[in-house]
Amino acid sequence: MNIKQEISLKKVQTDAEENFREGYFCCEALMAAIRDNFDLDVPEEVVAMASGMAVGAGRSGCMCGALNGGILALGMFFGRTEKTGPQDPKVVKCMALTNELHDWFKKASEKNSVCCRVLTKEFDMSKGEHKEQCIHFTGLCAWKVADIIVRELGLANLDEKTA
Repeated sequence: MNIKQEISLKKVQTDAEENFREGYFCCEALMAAIRDNFDLDVPEEVVAMASGMAVGAGRSGCMCGALNGGILALGMFFGRTEKTGPQDPKVVKCMALTNELHDWFKKASEKNSVCCRVLTKEFDMSKGEHKEQCIHFTGLCAWKVADIIVRELGLANLDEKTA
């Protein structure tokens, strides 16, 4: 997979937030930001693939859609396409990175949860009160996914160059 060698994690975060504001759900916004910022040669359908993961998977309120999108994005980079069993080093690594993202997100949510229902409990979803928090979580998760990808692939973080 050809990818950009220098990435701004802040831009990935901002793009994910803007994608949400402009009409995507959390998981779609994250996938589009990762796809675009890493300049991936993958079809737009990877964004469509994330559509059903929104609002805790089809509005079920289960795992946060931003985290779902992050997991999909990590799989796009580190997942496998061959039936090589559970000890395949590629899938073992992908699972470890996914677990890292999950545990990080759980702490970062400040509610010690990855559950959409828990994260949005105090909001009236029908009034859209949750939207700013969800935009924040989407950007935050996109930043962490980009951070993991940059670290694991040895890419340059443009934000460190300007700091």
